[in-house]
Amino acid sequence: MNKPELFITPEVLFLCLLCLAVLPPGHVATATDGKKAIFSLANQIIISNFATVMSTIIFPSPIFGPVKSRRLGVSLGVNLLPGDGKLCNFDCIYCECGFNDQHHTNTALPTRQEVRQGLERQLRLMADKGELPDVITFAGNGEPTCHPHFPEIVADTIELRNSYCPLAKVSVLSNATLIDRTKVREALMLVDNNIQKLDTIDPTYIRLVNRPRGYLDVRETIARLKAFKGHVIIQTMFMRGTFNSQSVDNTSDLFVQPWLKAIAEIAPQSVMVYTIDRETPASTLLKATREQLDSICQRVEDIGIACSASY
Repeated sequence: MNKPELFITPEVLFLCLLCLAVLPPGHVATATDGKKAIFSLANQIIISNFATVMSTIIFPSPIFGPVKSRRLGVSLGVNLLPGDGKLCNFDCIYCECGFNDQHHTNTALPTRQEVRQGLERQLRLMADKGELPDVITFAGNGEPTCHPHFPEIVADTIELRNSYCPLAKVSVLSNATLIDRTKVREALMLVDNNIQKLDTIDPTYIRLVNRPRGYLDVRETIARLKAFKGHVIIQTMFMRGTFNSQSVDNTSDLFVQPWLKAIAEIAPQSVMVYTIDRETPASTLLKATREQLDSICQRVEDIGIACSASY
């Protein structure tokens, strides 16, 4: 493994000098001592930061990655939320960004101009290296469609994609709560992969697991997903375990059969089923098994809809 580059800020340099100041009396500081002080401090910083974010991830803003996605390939992320916290109208117990109240932010949303400039800068760098993304993905620290300029930013992103990496797809990962807004729907119709969440159609399970902030009628959500007329990909998290001493296992027929009926009604272009891949803010959750996901995937294909599983 290559050693990471170490960037020394004035603050870090000052702390390193403090490390050198406590050398034994009579010891003459050498370059080796300086390197040891720097790398010792760096190791402490890395370990401390890793421990802080081990169970949750807060993504940089407005651009992050590229990262390797289980479902999408090499993905360049667009985060329309602040880079120091989370803003979402769901508070899912499995969210890799943690619970909402763990990551409050007072930072403003990135502007349309900041997103465009950041995305073009990164695409130019990737093009120069000959390492273009497979997909540009709207994801990050919350619900991307809540940004007031989401439609305009989608248009900018498609324009930049066409200029720098015309073979790449543009994807949006959304919880489907704001697809009733005309401008949001129109923007989602323009992207290649309009990926919308539907973990269940059981209202009690939604309140327990997705924990929406405000009113949500799952039947209305299904009707709005159906209105995309096939230009939508349904993404569903399957898992086991408990939360607050209640089961969150949605892999049984009790949940899968009604969900399948909703999938047939929506008639999406495809379905993505997946399970927990990273640590979650709720520690009592368990992955669905490969066999469970494969079985569910087969049942989706049996009704004539393409389905992929990520384990």
